[in-house]
Amino acid sequence: MLLSSGKAGRCLESARMLVQLGDYDSAANRSYYSVFHCIRSLLALEGVDFSKHSGVMGYFQRNYVKTGIFGKEYSKILTEAFEIRSESDYDDYYVISKKEVEEQIENAQFFRNGVKSYIDCLLTEKNRMKK
Repeated sequence: MLLSSGKAGRCLESARMLVQLGDYDSAANRSYYSVFHCIRSLLALEGVDFSKHSGVMGYFQRNYVKTGIFGKEYSKILTEAFEIRSESDYDDYYVISKKEVEEQIENAQFFRNGVKSYIDCLLTEKNRMKK
């Protein structure tokens, strides 16, 4: 399965370990990439890919959030994770707290669970139609 053993899960686990080490900036980065790789798993099922994060994010917003497949909270999680990751990676003066990064990790887990459920349903339906 794309999500259970793939990059999304590894990024989430890395984020948790980095929090334990006190590296909150890197944990925020890994948390964002967990969300990003969840979306790429969806796109892979459609045979769609983009070379830029903005393409991946825009496609998800248009084809999954605006259509109602995923609720607006998924859009909020994605946008916030991207912004925090950008600030953590590129702004030398940005400081993220342990509480904030733990919230990002919880959000990434929620996002991953939702995408995993959706993909599982799609694959179950696809297998049912083959019979």
